[in-house]
Order: sequence, then structure tokens, then C-alpha cells
Amino acid sequence: MSTDGNPTGTAARTEPRRLRGLKATATSCIASVQRPGLVAAADEDGCICWFDLRCKDVLSTMNVGNHNPITSLCFKPGTEDIIYASSGNEVKCFDVHMAASWKQLESYNYNKDEINQIACHSKSSFLAAADDSGDVKIFDMHQQCLYKTLRAGHESICSSVQFLHWRPWEVITGGLDSKLVMWDFSKGCRNKILDFGLPDAGSRDSTGQLLNLAFIHALAVPQLDMVDKLGKICVVARGDGVVSVINTESELAAFKSKNSSKKGTKSTSKSSASTSDAQSQDQNCPKLHLDYSMGGHTAAVSCVAFSMFGEKGKFILSGGNDKSVKLWDCFKSIDAGQISSGNDLLTLNINTSKKVNWLCTTTSDSENLVVCDTSKLVKVYTVG
Repeated sequence: MSTDGNPTGTAARTEPRRLRGLKATATSCIASVQRPGLVAAADEDGCICWFDLRCKDVLSTMNVGNHNPITSLCFKPGTEDIIYASSGNEVKCFDVHMAASWKQLESYNYNKDEINQIACHSKSSFLAAADDSGDVKIFDMHQQCLYKTLRAGHESICSSVQFLHWRPWEVITGGLDSKLVMWDFSKGCRNKILDFGLPDAGSRDSTGQLLNLAFIHALAVPQLDMVDKLGKICVVARGDGVVSVINTESELAAFKSKNSSKKGTKSTSKSSASTSDAQSQDQNCPKLHLDYSMGGHTAAVSCVAFSMFGEKGKFILSGGNDKSVKLWDCFKSIDAGQISSGNDLLTLNINTSKKVNWLCTTTSDSENLVVCDTSKLVKVYTVG
């Protein structure tokens, strides 16, 4: 592994710490905010390992997937004693303090196909699960039941889902149809569709990684305490190697403005947003596309996240199939929620030995970047 950075002074420890305990390829990881240094990582054999970065060895191991891959992890909002894990078409819930017994508290088995990602709303009791059928299930964790099914938004696999925490009833999804969909999940309807497969959606037509399609592999949105500095944005990890940053409020405002001009005809905003409308609106909203011309990825981007260390949200982190992790200076590119362009946004490049499956960051000043790659070792880097 080697590192390359620009003159900003950001650096990474040359050799990562390696955490052992997983039985197969690492698939996902999350870091505790309430208990700095506590990290959970999952693998393709259905295993979840708990690590305390202050200790040398794994704290405990939970075999919860019955040898099926754990595809995603998330903590319950307000209490990180509860963790949710997706495996196959089921979401399972466990108490961290009962990890040794593997006792399951609750489960949701409503998805028709394999779940790719789960996410919780930080201000309510809703959990979302995006699956291979293209559907998204919204669960009410308080009532422990299915609340809503979001369908007909994606033409193929729905790979990622995130709640817009600043809006009580809105969720955003991305799929391998290259579409990003903004939903009102209380009504089960689409508010806006962005098609990143279009030529004007930040894709180039020259060489390099751009032979790949702009599939959406992952999404990241800032936490509520980051919004004042970052604005109400969403970061998109794309199959053509581009990391896109969009302003969700601008996109929704453009959609509402478009629909309000159609009051002379029967409004369709309550039921759907057509792809043609989405395409015509794309050019009106500010977007930033971090691509290879800025030092970006040369293969598909698999994951994105906001930094939790130092000034929270200062960096966008991206990992990809080009065996690299990149840190982008988010504060430089965004001023009061307005997205601008620039060529000096790449702060650090970490060259890894394997493709990156997932990453997360901790609040610690040291050992603050956790990477799951295609090995069963979890790598921990010190950045800063």
C-alpha cells in the first residue's frame, strides 16, 4: 500500500492495522459514534465481528447469516446497543450486549429478493431495505411491521438507499439502471428521477473508466449536524468511476417548479415523476462530478462516506474497484449549500492491494478510517 497526497498536509499511516476475526470476504462495516473505537464488520459467511480499536483482539463474533453473506449493517437511531443486519431477503435485529448468545430480537422478511443495503432514519422509527428486484421496503421499527413498499422506481437492481434526515418523509435510492430516485415514502410516490446514464449527467465520452456505465453503487447523505456546513446534499458512487455531488433541495425545487407550471392540466406529481421530466430538469441544478481528470477513480466507485473525524463532514471518502481510497475536501467544493467546481479537491489517495467493498470512519483522531476489501482482513488507517 502506498499513499499520495496534495500539499494540503493530510497524510495517512503507511501501513494499515489489520483486524482479524472474519471468516470470509469482508462486505460491510460501521463505526459507533457514541462509543469511539467500537467497529462492527461483516462478511460473506454470515459473520459479524466486533472490534474495539483500543484492544488487540476481536471482542466478540456473531454468526447470524447462516453462512449467507451479510450485505449491510446499521445501528438503531438513538441507541447503538441495537444493530440491524441484512442477509438474503431478511433484516435481522440484535442487541450488542447479547452478541455472544446471537439472540435475535426481531426480523423483517418482506423483501422479494436479496437486500443490498439497509438504512435507518435518524429522527424517526423507519428502516429502509433496497433489494435486487428494484423495490424498497420501508419498515416501522416501533410497530415492527411493513409500512410501505416503493416500487416502479428502478428498472433493475436497487443497490442503495438513504433517508434525507432533514425531511421527515423522504428517502433517496440508487440503482444499477443508473437512476437516482427521490421518494415521498408516506405516499409511496416518486418526487424526482435523475438519470446518470445521460450524456449531460457528468459522464465523459473519451477513454479510461468511462467505458463503464454510470451504475449507482452507493449513496451518502450528511448527518443533521453536518448540514449547516455542507448543505442538503447527496454523494453518489458511480460505476463509471465518478463521484457525483448533488444538491437535493435544488433538485426538488426544480421538480416542484416544473409541476407548478402544469396546473392547467391534470397534475401527475402525486403519483410519479416521468423520466422525460427528470432529464429536462437535470441541467438546471448544480452538480459536482469528481472524476479521473481531478485525480479520481479509474474504475467503478463502490462506496462513499462523510468523514467523522476532525471537523465532521470535511471530507468525502470514496473507495473503488481501482484498489484505491480517496479523500475529497468537501468544504472547498461547497459554500453555503451551493456546489461549485474545482481541480484541487483531492486531498489524499491511498493505494490498497485489493478492491474496496465498503468503508467507514470513526470519530478518533487516530485509526479513523476502516476499510473492507475483498480479503477477510479489515484494514484500519490513520488519516490526518
